[in-house]
Amino acid sequence: MRWKGRRGSSNVEDRRSMGGRPRMRVGGRQVRGGGLGLTGLLIIVGIAWLTGINPLTLLGQLDGGGGYDTQSYQTQAPRSAADQETAQFVSVVLADTENTWGQIFENGGATYPEPTLVLFSGSVSSACGYASAATGPFYCGADSKLYIDLSFYQELANQLNAPGDFAQAYVLAHEVGHHIQNVLGVLPEFQKARRTLSKAEGNALSVRVELQADCYAGIWAHYAARQKGFVEEGDIDEALNAASRIGDDTLQRQAQGYVVPESFNHGTSAQRASWFKKGFQSGDLNACDTFSAASL
Repeated sequence: MRWKGRRGSSNVEDRRSMGGRPRMRVGGRQVRGGGLGLTGLLIIVGIAWLTGINPLTLLGQLDGGGGYDTQSYQTQAPRSAADQETAQFVSVVLADTENTWGQIFENGGATYPEPTLVLFSGSVSSACGYASAATGPFYCGADSKLYIDLSFYQELANQLNAPGDFAQAYVLAHEVGHHIQNVLGVLPEFQKARRTLSKAEGNALSVRVELQADCYAGIWAHYAARQKGFVEEGDIDEALNAASRIGDDTLQRQAQGYVVPESFNHGTSAQRASWFKKGFQSGDLNACDTFSAASL
């Protein structure tokens, strides 16, 4: 990616010097959802996708950006040049997602409420609870913020064998995809539906929203690739590789030597790469209807 010299987002909170109490994985974070014939969720996706109506037309009355903290916090401790460059990189990627989704929402007659990206180190407090770096990047629907410990990118490259700046950009774009789902009402409906489901049913439901977030990341990549001098040859392959490297089947096989399909909650490697590719090739929200898809 040729990202240097491009606009960075103002919607970044740098909490890397603030620390935080280490706690268990966030239990209440709104990052998953989907649809398996559940009435509440199909009301949302049925209106938006099954009837062919652009879901953004449902958002025409939304205020843009109201209630979001757009202040950039300054770190107190000096950062290495590599740390500073990575922080600038994610700021530029976030800004480009703002451009992309802002235009898509505008085309649908709505205003895009931009999320805030929180950079943290070690552990962090969110409206969804406390999380450690082991949680990985996540989106909290309760405060409309994305959270990432930038050391995750080292793990992505070294342990998960998914190097490259566009692989890193895909991870962030996936979390932005969850924000889109939150704005459209999918995540709140999932949280409500999940309370009535068995663990296996909830996992199956979560796969559909995770794959849709991958598809939304592909939509961003579609428009990023249309910009002159931004996306380079091989970048999309980096994203596809990252999507496949973090599939449930691949991660389980690496961790324990076998897979348990009923425990999948993000999708297989093939599914994640496939849905990212659908979004990338189409650039169309309607292509990301994981909810009515007979097979994933």
